[in-house]
Amino acid sequence: MPKISKGRRVGQAAVNALRSLFEEHDHIVQEISGQNDFGEDLYVTFTHNGHLTSDTIKVQVKGGSSRRRGNGYAVRVDQHGDTWANGNIPVYCVVYDPDTRQLHWANGTQQLRRSGPLSPPRFIGVSPNAVLDDTTMESFVAQARRYVGRYRDRQAVLTHLGEMSGVEFDPADHVLHFVNGYDEDLIFWKRPGDRVATLLLSAQDWEPVLVTLESLMRNRIDIPEEIRGGESPDPDLWTAEDLELSPSEIMWATSCFMSTREADEGPGDDAIGPVECAGCPDCTDEEPVEHGRIEADLLHDYLLARILDRIDAEPDLMRRSILAMREDGELGPEIVAELGPLETEPRVVRQVNRLSRATVSTVDDMEPGAFQLAVLYLIHRVYIGGPSLPLGKQVRIVWRIPEPTASENDQAPSART
Repeated sequence: MPKISKGRRVGQAAVNALRSLFEEHDHIVQEISGQNDFGEDLYVTFTHNGHLTSDTIKVQVKGGSSRRRGNGYAVRVDQHGDTWANGNIPVYCVVYDPDTRQLHWANGTQQLRRSGPLSPPRFIGVSPNAVLDDTTMESFVAQARRYVGRYRDRQAVLTHLGEMSGVEFDPADHVLHFVNGYDEDLIFWKRPGDRVATLLLSAQDWEPVLVTLESLMRNRIDIPEEIRGGESPDPDLWTAEDLELSPSEIMWATSCFMSTREADEGPGDDAIGPVECAGCPDCTDEEPVEHGRIEADLLHDYLLARILDRIDAEPDLMRRSILAMREDGELGPEIVAELGPLETEPRVVRQVNRLSRATVSTVDDMEPGAFQLAVLYLIHRVYIGGPSLPLGKQVRIVWRIPEPTASENDQAPSART
């Protein structure tokens, strides 16, 4: 007699668990016949306050312990890459772990678009932090509906540029795009009312740089003084010479400032002061603190040195930080999206789990993904202060596991005796 495979049972259990969860929250689920394996198992249309919305996603559901990979889970892309990345309905991947009986999710379309067509991933990474249950359903639906909404009208363009550069733009932002003669992308990004804009350049790995119209023109002697501006150079702001912009790129960036100036609301031509961050504990309304740029290599080396110092003193720090992250119910969707691909790469996870001075001395000894994952696991936030401060004070680290106090360090030896 024909035998039903265990894999089929687990797979159907996964579909049933997800379907039941969505329907318990009054969302509409349409199951796709198992005979039509085109990479999706369900269509889910969301409701809001008892009313049907126009927001729909596709879901690929997988179950079984075989989906575990590294510190997370993985869903094979196989031949579905083009349809998942380029369809007009985003595809989410959900993994059901039969051991924990938990569902975990990832935005497959987002991961594929961020990777780009030149280096498509073989797997969609699913982070254990991305749990889908009764307590997280509301936040999941909210972020999924926001993502679906990005496919409409102008927001579709912002979504494409944001996924290309790794930035999430607000619909009210000024966002303009330019492709130079070498097929390199430049993005101009400015919030309404601001005189400072951000330039994102593919040639510089999309590292954001701050510019004003005056800073771009500062070293151009052929530009009239009233455009170049006469204020003192601000170390936070980049010039066209710093960025090695061509004349056509300078002209484009200048036109971006000119074309958005009339639409801007808020401050006019007041001189720019120190650039302020959002949420820095040192910033107060009464006394804004200067903020400066710091070279990425210098920042990465400093962060690694601090990480290794702590691991030397606390060998179980990585394990405790990972557990703390798993218990954090307020991780932002952007963090979850970063974790998915990193946690499912065994080589990256091995480097992170073995991280110590015996295995690593500089950032160059690590794969970029391993350094990124270590920072995500160990560090909650980094604040950058002004360049006049010493490095130890210029870079402020908020650890996921707070550093032990002096009294705790003093008590530690006696506790072991």
